[in-house]
Amino acid sequence: MASHEIDLSAAQWRKSSYSNGTGGECVEVAVSHPDLIPVRDSKRTERNSPVLLFPPTSWTTFVTSLKH
Repeated sequence: MASHEIDLSAAQWRKSSYSNGTGGECVEVAVSHPDLIPVRDSKRTERNSPVLLFPPTSWTTFVTSLKH
């Protein structure tokens, strides 16, 4: 049986510019995967923390809609 797990151990996470050090942390996005956009809660950085995976086109649409 093939594994469908994505190895994010070497992911380069980038924290949202809206996050801060006083409890206002929100999301981090991994920028090192060309075919998927991994997103996680920036307060949950442990190895097995939940990660949402988006196709790049969906992520672009989402981010663009936030700017309008």
